[in-house]
Amino acid sequence: MNKSHNAYLLKYVSLVTLTLQNALVGLSMRYARTRAGDMFLSSTAVLMAEVVKLITCLFIVFIEEGSFSKFVYAFDTTIIKQPKDTLKVCMPSLLYVIQNNLLYLSASNLDAATYQVTYQLKILTTAFFAVVILKRSLLRIQWGALLILLAGVILVQLAHSENKAVPSGMDQNRLVGFSAALAACFLSGFAGIYFEKILKGSQISIWMRNVQLSFLSLPIGFLTCHLNDGNVIENQGFFFGYDWFVVYLVILQACGGLIVAMVVKHADNILKGFATSLAIVISCIASIYLFDFQLTFQFSIGAIFVICSIFMYSHQPKTACLNKHLNSDKV
Repeated sequence: MNKSHNAYLLKYVSLVTLTLQNALVGLSMRYARTRAGDMFLSSTAVLMAEVVKLITCLFIVFIEEGSFSKFVYAFDTTIIKQPKDTLKVCMPSLLYVIQNNLLYLSASNLDAATYQVTYQLKILTTAFFAVVILKRSLLRIQWGALLILLAGVILVQLAHSENKAVPSGMDQNRLVGFSAALAACFLSGFAGIYFEKILKGSQISIWMRNVQLSFLSLPIGFLTCHLNDGNVIENQGFFFGYDWFVVYLVILQACGGLIVAMVVKHADNILKGFATSLAIVISCIASIYLFDFQLTFQFSIGAIFVICSIFMYSHQPKTACLNKHLNSDKV
């Protein structure tokens, strides 16, 4: 009885965790990028998120190994003495850094609700790369779901065509925001499927793989900071514009995917779809009150299409492993 009760409880803890993580990331990024005051550099925030994630994953590996000597041995044999294996994750490391920078650009130019709905296109790109790279086949209901998803996102994008000023004084450009989100979806789909292929061909734990990812992401992140914001960093400092909210956002970005990865095993596909759909609804409602978002009939129909497509696509249990990385994206 207790075991059944615990499983039931874990399911709904998973639902709450997935929902809050999905909703808070979009809302927090939007607020951070549009509020008045000094604007922090998104490239440095992405880099700091990688630092936090690396430290978190190293701590988890240390706990799993049980002692410092075993931890050092595992790190040495897995990463230092297997440079070719470590370099396998160089490609997804690069793509994830670019993806996270694109997501900041998208959040700067799209309202939180539109951003949340548009980013669900990663389901479409993941399916595409799963078919191309892993030679998987999709069921008819899944192809139908992808078409409905595409139609829903198009409706959402066409619902608001005007560019608005925000408290920070920066002008929104919806085309830039949509293009950045679309590019991030393609990178997410390819990197996720590529990373899944690496995981399947190796005995290395997912936490050690994440250590490799973050370890290789650091030099890429430093290079991105230098190329995008080198002059600003030199004149204003690396942490220009940072406050406690930015620190919270960095931690949320770093740990969100790790938290989801830990709880997602307790939730089935329908529950994961429900969590994503709830996050879209929460983002829409919160955007109305926080960002003066105008909810139109066309936007509502588009959002409903996207929500329906999520349930249709994730309903089949045999596709569970295809969708795993969608809820454990590197963020």
